Amino acid sequence: MTPVCPFVKASRPDDGSSRKPGECPEKHAAEHEGGGKAKKESVGASATVSPKCPFGYDSQTFKLGPHSCMICQALLFDCSKCVPCSHVYCKVCISRFKDCPLCGADIERIEADTDLQSVVDRFVDGHARIKRSHVDMDKEGKVGENKKVIYEDVSLERGAFLVQQAMRAFRAQNVESARSRLSLCAEDIRGQIEIAGSTSELCSQLGAVLGMLGDCCRSMGDAGSAVSYFEESVEFLSKLPAADLEIMHTLSVSLNKIGDLKYYDGDLEAARSYYIRSLNVRRDAIKHHPSVSYQTLDVAVSLAKVADVDRTIGNEDAALDRFREAIKLLESLTLKPEEAGLEQRRLSVLEFLNNQLAEKQSG
Repeated sequence: MTPVCPFVKASRPDDGSSRKPGECPEKHAAEHEGGGKAKKESVGASATVSPKCPFGYDSQTFKLGPHSCMICQALLFDCSKCVPCSHVYCKVCISRFKDCPLCGADIERIEADTDLQSVVDRFVDGHARIKRSHVDMDKEGKVGENKKVIYEDVSLERGAFLVQQAMRAFRAQNVESARSRLSLCAEDIRGQIEIAGSTSELCSQLGAVLGMLGDCCRSMGDAGSAVSYFEESVEFLSKLPAADLEIMHTLSVSLNKIGDLKYYDGDLEAARSYYIRSLNVRRDAIKHHPSVSYQTLDVAVSLAKVADVDRTIGNEDAALDRFREAIKLLESLTLKPEEAGLEQRRLSVLEFLNNQLAEKQSG
């Protein structure tokens, strides 16, 4: 399954999100105007100026700017300067090297660059959190005598921008950076919820971001904070309609992650409880969408998790029943040609389940 960005709904119609890779943005601008001669000639018409980041960063395309770390490719975090070459990276990133990745010079020592970090922090704060009403008359400029130019809110893409930077940092194992960006994003969404209420879109966004924060904490070995974030993610996602497949998948994954952490902590009963909740969410989802193949795979995985705990706590009969139910689901699953990518996952889960039964028979 291809993950869906939780902020995709907030994108502007003309922000380039529907543009094909490499396609000229001016083409879509012309299409958006719809043969705009009539608009240009109309008296008193308004024009909208889309905001442009002065450093070229945006949330839709992969962009490296002057404030990017060349190693993790996210915005600089905990800026550190190599001596003597003066090239700057994130502290976590450059600490893995003995030679500068850009120029190859030996790194004699690494110094904090607090001045540059201050610039980056101000940039992030301004790009990601300033909210300006684009209908505020005080902030309107004029072109000619009759046309008003309304400067759009540059914060419209703040969530997608921060998530993009966080994901880059996380993939490069710069987890502190990822956590920092996601925390700003979560703080901003909470502020919107206070104003607009717990709308479906905002709850979905916050649930996804909290889940990512849980992943960051788990990666850092902070299981307690990870559980707290996952539980809060579950709280917000549980408020949303069960018919939304993406939301239900994210909810079930958060429940399973809590179960995993409880399992590793030795709290098997708590782990089983969360695995069961995840299984129930996935069973409900498959009722609404019985023809979606990955839902069947998700149910089989949940059955395997519950069965594994059942076996560990000595409930062998229940474990075998769940293993067999999962095997039956996967053996009866027929994938479409375009779902060939799911076949490897199906075979992998099926192999695990069959091994579990074989282990019992050999014992």
